Amino acid sequence: MTTLRFAAIGIDHRHIFGMAANMIEAGAEFAGWWTQGHPNTEEGFVERFPDVPRANSANALLEDPSIDLILLSCIPRDRATWAVQAMEAGKDVLTDKPGCTTLDQLATIKATVATTGRIWSIDFSERFEVPAVTRAAELVAEGAIGRVIQTLGIGPHRLNRDTRPDWFFDRAAYGGILTDIASHQIDQFLFFTGSTDAEVTFASAANYANPDDPGLQDFGEIALRSAQGHGYIRVDWYTPDALPTWGDGRLTILGTEGYIELRKYVDVGSDGTDHVILVNGTRCEKIDASGSDLPFFARFSADLRDRTEIAMTQAHVFKVCELSLKAQAMAESAPR
Repeated sequence: MTTLRFAAIGIDHRHIFGMAANMIEAGAEFAGWWTQGHPNTEEGFVERFPDVPRANSANALLEDPSIDLILLSCIPRDRATWAVQAMEAGKDVLTDKPGCTTLDQLATIKATVATTGRIWSIDFSERFEVPAVTRAAELVAEGAIGRVIQTLGIGPHRLNRDTRPDWFFDRAAYGGILTDIASHQIDQFLFFTGSTDAEVTFASAANYANPDDPGLQDFGEIALRSAQGHGYIRVDWYTPDALPTWGDGRLTILGTEGYIELRKYVDVGSDGTDHVILVNGTRCEKIDASGSDLPFFARFSADLRDRTEIAMTQAHVFKVCELSLKAQAMAESAPR
Protein backbone atom coordinates (compact mmCIF):
# COMPACT_ATOMS: atom_id res chain seq x y z
CA MET A 1 0.00 0.00 0.00
CA THR A 2 1.39 3.43 -0.94
CA THR A 3 -0.85 6.39 -0.14
CA LEU A 4 -3.96 5.13 1.62
CA ARG A 5 -7.11 6.02 -0.32
CA PHE A 6 -10.51 6.07 1.35
CA ALA A 7 -14.12 6.78 0.45
CA ALA A 8 -17.24 7.53 2.49
CA ILE A 9 -20.63 5.83 2.22
CA GLY A 10 -23.33 7.69 4.11
CA ILE A 11 -22.94 11.19 5.57
CA ASP A 12 -26.13 11.11 7.66
CA HIS A 13 -24.29 11.96 10.89
CA ARG A 14 -21.85 14.83 11.30
CA HIS A 15 -19.27 12.50 12.82
CA ILE A 16 -18.20 11.84 9.23
CA PHE A 17 -16.63 15.33 9.23
CA GLY A 18 -14.13 14.40 11.94
CA MET A 19 -13.54 10.90 10.60
CA ALA A 20 -12.63 12.15 7.13
CA ALA A 21 -10.62 15.15 8.32
CA ASN A 22 -8.55 13.05 10.69
CA MET A 23 -7.82 10.43 8.04
CA ILE A 24 -6.63 13.21 5.73
CA GLU A 25 -4.49 14.61 8.55
CA ALA A 26 -2.95 11.14 8.91
CA GLY A 27 -1.87 11.28 5.26
CA ALA A 28 -4.72 9.46 3.51
CA GLU A 29 -6.41 10.63 0.29
CA PHE A 30 -10.17 11.19 0.23
CA ALA A 31 -11.17 9.62 -3.09
CA GLY A 32 -14.94 10.02 -3.16
CA TRP A 33 -18.24 9.73 -1.35
CA TRP A 34 -21.83 8.66 -1.81
CA THR A 35 -24.92 9.00 0.31
CA GLN A 36 -28.58 8.15 0.00
CA GLY A 37 -30.61 11.23 -0.94
CA HIS A 38 -29.69 14.62 0.46
CA PRO A 39 -29.35 14.57 4.26
CA ASN A 40 -29.18 17.89 6.08
CA THR A 41 -25.45 17.34 6.63
CA GLU A 42 -24.74 17.53 2.89
CA GLU A 43 -24.29 21.28 2.50
CA GLY A 44 -21.75 21.50 5.30
CA PHE A 45 -19.99 18.36 4.11
CA VAL A 46 -19.54 19.69 0.58
CA GLU A 47 -18.31 22.99 1.98
CA ARG A 48 -15.77 21.13 4.14
CA PHE A 49 -14.58 18.82 1.34
CA PRO A 50 -15.30 20.74 -1.88
CA ASP A 51 -12.79 18.91 -4.08
CA VAL A 52 -13.95 15.38 -3.22
CA PRO A 53 -16.32 14.02 -5.90
CA ARG A 54 -19.69 12.47 -5.18
CA ALA A 55 -19.89 9.05 -6.84
CA ASN A 56 -22.89 7.98 -8.89
CA SER A 57 -23.40 4.98 -6.62
CA ALA A 58 -21.94 3.22 -3.62
CA ASN A 59 -20.98 0.30 -5.85
CA ALA A 60 -18.74 2.59 -7.89
CA LEU A 61 -16.69 3.12 -4.74
CA LEU A 62 -16.79 -0.51 -3.63
CA GLU A 63 -15.65 -1.69 -7.05
CA ASP A 64 -12.76 0.77 -7.29
CA PRO A 65 -9.59 -1.28 -6.68
CA SER A 66 -7.60 1.82 -5.71
CA ILE A 67 -9.77 2.45 -2.62
CA ASP A 68 -8.49 0.72 0.52
CA LEU A 69 -10.85 1.94 3.23
CA ILE A 70 -14.55 2.75 3.50
CA LEU A 71 -15.84 5.21 6.11
CA LEU A 72 -19.46 4.73 7.15
CA SER A 73 -21.76 7.29 8.72
CA CYS A 74 -25.08 6.29 7.19
CA ILE A 75 -28.23 5.62 9.25
CA PRO A 76 -27.08 3.29 12.07
CA ARG A 77 -29.37 0.39 11.16
CA ASP A 78 -27.74 0.28 7.70
CA ARG A 79 -24.09 0.39 8.76
CA ALA A 80 -23.67 -3.36 9.23
CA THR A 81 -25.01 -4.13 5.75
CA TRP A 82 -22.66 -1.64 4.12
CA ALA A 83 -19.74 -2.85 6.23
CA VAL A 84 -20.28 -6.44 5.11
CA GLN A 85 -20.53 -5.38 1.47
CA ALA A 86 -17.34 -3.32 1.80
CA MET A 87 -15.37 -6.15 3.40
CA GLU A 88 -16.59 -8.63 0.81
CA ALA A 89 -15.34 -6.16 -1.82
CA GLY A 90 -11.89 -6.26 -0.24
CA LYS A 91 -12.09 -3.01 1.72
CA ASP A 92 -11.32 -2.30 5.36
CA VAL A 93 -13.97 -0.36 7.26
CA LEU A 94 -14.01 2.47 9.79
CA THR A 95 -17.55 3.19 10.91
CA ASP A 96 -19.22 5.80 13.05
CA LYS A 97 -20.74 4.49 16.25
CA PRO A 98 -22.86 2.47 16.66
CA GLY A 99 -21.27 0.07 14.23
CA CYS A 100 -24.35 -2.15 14.36
CA THR A 101 -27.75 -2.09 16.04
CA THR A 102 -28.51 -5.79 16.74
CA LEU A 103 -26.64 -8.84 17.99
CA ASP A 104 -27.49 -10.62 14.73
CA GLN A 105 -25.76 -7.84 12.79
CA LEU A 106 -22.74 -8.15 15.07
CA ALA A 107 -22.58 -11.91 14.47
CA THR A 108 -22.65 -11.34 10.71
CA ILE A 109 -19.88 -8.76 10.95
CA LYS A 110 -17.73 -11.11 13.04
CA ALA A 111 -18.21 -13.88 10.48
CA THR A 112 -17.33 -11.55 7.61
CA VAL A 113 -14.16 -10.36 9.34
CA ALA A 114 -13.17 -14.00 9.88
CA THR A 115 -13.74 -15.03 6.26
CA THR A 116 -12.35 -11.93 4.53
CA GLY A 117 -9.49 -10.99 6.84
CA ARG A 118 -10.54 -7.33 6.63
CA ILE A 119 -10.39 -4.83 9.49
CA TRP A 120 -13.69 -3.52 10.89
CA SER A 121 -13.23 -0.67 13.33
CA ILE A 122 -15.24 2.10 14.98
CA ASP A 123 -14.26 5.71 15.51
CA PHE A 124 -15.04 6.15 19.21
CA SER A 125 -14.69 9.90 18.82
CA GLU A 126 -15.09 10.69 22.51
CA ARG A 127 -11.73 8.95 23.00
CA PHE A 128 -9.97 9.22 19.65
CA GLU A 129 -10.85 12.85 18.87
CA VAL A 130 -10.38 14.32 22.36
CA PRO A 131 -6.87 15.51 23.32
CA ALA A 132 -7.74 15.32 27.03
CA VAL A 133 -8.17 11.55 26.75
CA THR A 134 -4.72 11.22 25.20
CA ARG A 135 -3.20 13.08 28.16
CA ALA A 136 -5.18 11.05 30.67
CA ALA A 137 -3.99 7.81 29.06
CA GLU A 138 -0.40 9.01 29.36
CA LEU A 139 -0.87 9.82 33.04
CA VAL A 140 -2.43 6.43 33.73
CA ALA A 141 0.41 4.68 31.87
CA GLU A 142 2.91 6.64 33.98
CA GLY A 143 1.27 5.29 37.16
CA ALA A 144 0.06 8.72 38.28
CA ILE A 145 -3.04 7.29 40.01
CA GLY A 146 -1.97 3.71 40.65
CA ARG A 147 -4.14 0.85 39.43
CA VAL A 148 -7.40 1.97 37.82
CA ILE A 149 -10.37 0.39 39.55
CA GLN A 150 -13.31 2.45 38.28
CA THR A 151 -14.45 4.78 35.54
CA LEU A 152 -17.44 7.09 35.74
CA GLY A 153 -18.44 8.39 32.32
CA ILE A 154 -21.25 10.78 31.46
CA GLY A 155 -22.34 11.67 27.95
CA PRO A 156 -24.95 14.44 27.96
CA HIS A 157 -26.03 15.68 24.52
CA ARG A 158 -28.13 18.55 23.20
CA LEU A 159 -31.28 17.41 21.41
CA ASN A 160 -31.24 20.09 18.68
CA ARG A 161 -34.69 18.90 17.67
CA ASP A 162 -35.10 21.15 14.63
CA THR A 163 -32.02 19.72 12.92
CA ARG A 164 -32.72 16.04 13.56
CA PRO A 165 -33.91 13.75 10.74
CA ASP A 166 -36.84 11.38 11.18
CA TRP A 167 -34.59 8.36 11.78
CA PHE A 168 -33.20 10.01 14.92
CA PHE A 169 -36.56 9.43 16.61
CA ASP A 170 -36.94 5.82 15.36
CA ARG A 171 -35.69 3.26 17.92
CA ALA A 172 -35.08 0.61 15.24
CA ALA A 173 -33.07 3.07 13.14
CA TYR A 174 -30.64 4.36 15.77
CA GLY A 175 -30.53 1.28 17.99
CA GLY A 176 -31.42 2.76 21.36
CA ILE A 177 -29.57 5.25 23.53
CA LEU A 178 -27.25 2.67 25.14
CA THR A 179 -26.32 1.05 21.83
CA ASP A 180 -25.62 4.48 20.42
CA ILE A 181 -24.21 7.05 22.83
CA ALA A 182 -23.10 4.75 25.66
CA SER A 183 -20.77 2.80 23.37
CA HIS A 184 -18.31 5.67 23.91
CA GLN A 185 -18.27 5.21 27.67
CA ILE A 186 -18.09 1.41 27.43
CA ASP A 187 -15.05 1.79 25.19
CA GLN A 188 -13.40 4.07 27.77
CA PHE A 189 -14.22 1.72 30.64
CA LEU A 190 -12.59 -1.24 28.91
CA PHE A 191 -9.60 0.83 27.82
CA PHE A 192 -8.76 2.52 31.11
CA THR A 193 -9.38 -0.52 33.32
CA GLY A 194 -7.50 -2.80 30.94
CA SER A 195 -10.51 -5.12 30.67
CA THR A 196 -11.07 -7.53 27.80
CA ASP A 197 -14.50 -8.60 29.05
CA ALA A 198 -17.13 -7.33 31.46
CA GLU A 199 -20.58 -8.01 32.88
CA VAL A 200 -23.49 -5.60 32.57
CA THR A 201 -24.92 -5.63 36.10
CA PHE A 202 -27.55 -2.92 35.58
CA ALA A 203 -29.02 -1.05 32.64
CA SER A 204 -31.89 1.38 32.22
CA ALA A 205 -33.31 3.44 29.36
CA ALA A 206 -36.31 5.76 29.33
CA ASN A 207 -38.05 8.70 27.73
CA TYR A 208 -38.82 11.30 30.42
CA ALA A 209 -38.97 14.62 28.56
CA ASN A 210 -40.20 13.83 25.04
CA PRO A 211 -43.55 12.01 25.28
CA ASP A 212 -44.55 13.04 21.75
CA ASP A 213 -41.59 11.04 20.39
CA PRO A 214 -42.14 7.53 21.75
CA GLY A 215 -39.25 6.14 19.70
CA LEU A 216 -36.73 8.41 21.40
CA GLN A 217 -34.90 7.34 24.53
CA ASP A 218 -33.60 10.48 26.24
CA PHE A 219 -31.99 8.93 29.34
CA GLY A 220 -29.90 5.83 29.95
CA GLU A 221 -27.49 4.36 32.47
CA ILE A 222 -25.30 1.27 32.80
CA ALA A 223 -23.26 -0.38 35.54
CA LEU A 224 -20.36 -2.61 34.51
CA ARG A 225 -18.08 -5.00 36.37
CA SER A 226 -14.97 -6.83 35.24
CA ALA A 227 -12.09 -8.66 36.90
CA GLN A 228 -10.14 -5.39 36.65
CA GLY A 229 -12.65 -2.79 37.77
CA HIS A 230 -16.07 -1.21 37.90
CA GLY A 231 -17.86 1.32 35.72
CA TYR A 232 -20.89 3.57 35.78
CA ILE A 233 -22.28 5.32 32.69
CA ARG A 234 -24.97 7.95 32.28
CA VAL A 235 -26.10 9.34 28.92
CA ASP A 236 -28.92 11.73 28.04
CA TRP A 237 -30.38 14.27 25.62
CA TYR A 238 -30.92 17.03 28.20
CA THR A 239 -28.10 19.52 27.59
CA PRO A 240 -29.59 23.01 28.30
CA ASP A 241 -29.46 25.66 25.61
CA ALA A 242 -27.31 28.01 27.71
CA LEU A 243 -24.34 25.66 27.68
CA PRO A 244 -21.92 26.92 24.99
CA THR A 245 -21.38 23.47 23.50
CA TRP A 246 -23.37 20.32 22.72
CA GLY A 247 -22.64 18.54 25.99
CA ASP A 248 -20.63 18.65 29.20
CA GLY A 249 -18.98 15.28 28.64
CA ARG A 250 -16.89 14.09 31.58
CA LEU A 251 -14.86 11.08 32.59
CA THR A 252 -13.55 10.32 36.06
CA ILE A 253 -10.85 7.66 36.35
CA LEU A 254 -10.40 6.38 39.91
CA GLY A 255 -7.14 4.71 40.84
CA THR A 256 -5.76 3.21 44.01
CA GLU A 257 -3.44 6.22 44.46
CA GLY A 258 -5.46 9.12 43.07
CA TYR A 259 -7.96 10.17 40.44
CA ILE A 260 -8.20 11.98 37.12
CA GLU A 261 -11.24 13.92 35.95
CA LEU A 262 -11.68 14.98 32.33
CA ARG A 263 -13.94 17.90 31.49
CA LYS A 264 -13.67 17.34 27.80
CA TYR A 265 -15.65 20.00 25.99
CA VAL A 266 -16.35 22.69 28.58
CA ASP A 267 -15.60 23.58 32.18
CA VAL A 268 -18.06 26.26 33.23
CA GLY A 269 -16.15 29.25 34.55
CA SER A 270 -12.97 28.39 32.63
CA ASP A 271 -11.97 29.05 29.05
CA GLY A 272 -11.25 26.41 26.45
CA THR A 273 -11.66 22.65 26.27
CA ASP A 274 -9.75 19.54 27.34
CA HIS A 275 -9.38 20.24 31.05
CA VAL A 276 -7.68 17.40 32.95
CA ILE A 277 -7.76 17.43 36.75
CA LEU A 278 -5.14 15.25 38.46
CA VAL A 279 -5.12 14.54 42.18
CA ASN A 280 -2.71 12.11 43.83
CA GLY A 281 -0.33 12.04 46.79
CA THR A 282 1.88 14.85 45.52
CA ARG A 283 -0.11 16.70 42.86
CA CYS A 284 -3.44 18.54 42.84
CA GLU A 285 -3.71 20.47 39.59
CA LYS A 286 -5.67 21.30 36.48
CA ILE A 287 -3.83 20.54 33.23
CA ASP A 288 -4.52 22.18 29.88
CA ALA A 289 -4.49 19.14 27.58
CA SER A 290 -5.77 20.91 24.48
CA GLY A 291 -2.40 20.57 22.77
CA SER A 292 -2.13 16.80 23.18
CA ASP A 293 -1.97 14.58 20.12
CA LEU A 294 -4.69 12.46 18.53
CA PRO A 295 -2.66 9.35 17.67
CA PHE A 296 -5.45 6.95 16.73
CA PHE A 297 -5.74 7.81 13.04
CA ALA A 298 -2.03 7.54 12.26
CA ARG A 299 -1.87 4.25 14.16
CA PHE A 300 -4.98 3.00 12.40
CA SER A 301 -3.49 3.87 9.01
CA ALA A 302 -0.37 1.91 9.95
CA ASP A 303 -2.55 -1.04 11.01
CA LEU A 304 -4.21 -1.04 7.60
CA ARG A 305 -0.80 -1.12 5.95
CA ASP A 306 0.88 -3.64 8.27
CA ARG A 307 -2.24 -5.71 9.21
CA THR A 308 -1.56 -5.07 12.90
CA GLU A 309 -3.80 -4.05 15.83
CA ILE A 310 -1.89 -1.21 17.47
CA ALA A 311 -4.61 1.48 17.32
CA MET A 312 -7.29 -0.82 18.75
CA THR A 313 -7.77 -4.56 18.71
CA GLN A 314 -10.56 -6.18 16.75
CA ALA A 315 -11.58 -8.05 19.91
CA HIS A 316 -12.00 -4.73 21.75
CA VAL A 317 -14.30 -3.35 19.03
CA PHE A 318 -16.44 -6.48 19.11
CA LYS A 319 -16.63 -6.42 22.91
CA VAL A 320 -17.78 -2.78 23.06
CA CYS A 321 -20.58 -3.57 20.61
CA GLU A 322 -21.56 -6.73 22.45
CA LEU A 323 -21.77 -4.99 25.82
CA SER A 324 -23.72 -2.02 24.50
CA LEU A 325 -26.23 -4.28 22.76
CA LYS A 326 -26.59 -6.47 25.86
CA ALA A 327 -27.09 -3.38 28.02
CA GLN A 328 -29.75 -2.11 25.62
CA ALA A 329 -31.58 -5.43 25.74
CA MET A 330 -31.39 -5.53 29.53
CA ALA A 331 -32.74 -1.99 29.81
CA GLU A 332 -35.66 -2.68 27.51
CA SER A 333 -36.60 -5.93 29.24
CA ALA A 334 -36.63 -4.39 32.72
CA PRO A 335 -40.05 -3.78 34.37
CA ARG A 336 -41.35 -0.24 33.81
